[in-house]
Amino acid sequence: MEHTTHSTRTRAKLDVKQLVVLALLSAMAFISLFLVDIPVYGFLSYEPKDIFITLGGFLYGPMATVFMSVVISFLEFVTISTTGPIGLLMNIISTVAFAAPAAVIYRRHRTMSMALLSLFSGTVLMTGVMLLWNYLVTPLYMGTPRDVVASMLLPVFLPFNLAKAGLNGALTLLLYKPFVTMLRMLHFAEPSVQPTGSRRVSVFSILVAAFLLITCVAFIVVH
Repeated sequence: MEHTTHSTRTRAKLDVKQLVVLALLSAMAFISLFLVDIPVYGFLSYEPKDIFITLGGFLYGPMATVFMSVVISFLEFVTISTTGPIGLLMNIISTVAFAAPAAVIYRRHRTMSMALLSLFSGTVLMTGVMLLWNYLVTPLYMGTPRDVVASMLLPVFLPFNLAKAGLNGALTLLLYKPFVTMLRMLHFAEPSVQPTGSRRVSVFSILVAAFLLITCVAFIVVH
C-alpha cells in the first residue's frame, strides 16, 4: 500500500510538471503570434508557433502536439486571426501534420540524429498535406476557381510550406537541447546519459540546422 501511494504521488508530480511545461510552451507559442508575423505571399505569412508545439511533442509525445495545436489555433482564431473558421482548420492541420509525425519518430530514439530525421519527415509530410488541403480549401477561401489555385500549388504553396516547415524545424533543432537543459536545471526533466559519439552527432545536427535556418530565412526575405 505504501509503495502504491508513493507511485501515485510520483505520477501526480510528473503530471503537474508536464502541465506546467506544456502551459509555458503554449504561452510562448501564442505570444510568438503577436511578435512574429512575416507576410510572404498574399494571405500566406510565416509565424513560429510550430516551434514551441514541436518542442512539446518531443518532450511528451504526439498527443501533446494535437492538444497544443487545437488550443493555440482556437485562441488565435478568437483574437488576432482574420481568416475565420477556414484559417482555424488550416492552422490545426498544418501544425499537426508537421509536429505530430516528428514527435512520433523522435520518441523511438531520443537522439539528435533522430530529431533531425523526424523534423525532415515532418517537413515533407506537412508540405504534401498542405498542398492537398490548399487545393481543396483555398478556392473556397479566396473565391477563386480551383484551376487558378491548382496553378499556384507548385510556384507558391510548395516553396512556402517547405520554407516555413524547414525554418521551424531548424529552429526546433537548435532550441531543443538548451530548452531541455533548462528544464533539467529546474528539475522539470530527468537527467540523461549521452552515449559515446553523441557530441559529434550533435555538432553535425546543429550545423545542418544552422544551414537550413540561413537558407529558409534567405528564401522568405527574398520573397
